[in-house]
Amino acid sequence: QVHLMESGGGLVQTGGSLRLSCVVSETIFSTNTLGWYRQAPGKQRELVATINRGGVTNYGDSVKGRFTISKDTARNTVYLQMNSLKLEDTAVYTCNARRPGGPILWGQGTQVIVSS
Repeated sequence: QVHLMESGGGLVQTGGSLRLSCVVSETIFSTNTLGWYRQAPGKQRELVATINRGGVTNYGDSVKGRFTISKDTARNTVYLQMNSLKLEDTAVYTCNARRPGGPILWGQGTQVIVSS
């Protein structure tokens, strides 16, 4: 059963923008904190941003001021707007859902490549 499905990755030049989307199954969407993580080649996975049930957001230090996480309740979708992209933003971006006492769920990921 697929709970999270990402889209929107691709190739973009430095300074450009991309918006990632993650469609979440309805029950998961309404009961979990949703987030985006990323993993670059040879590096550990790192937090990009999260948004909880109440809409409170949290960002990794490397993306603060450039990325924005949001969600659309009507579409059961969480978004990641990425602006002012840098070469070091190149990574596989994965959607995540978690709640206390529940399983941690991951999507399949979407590749973002930032080129100069």
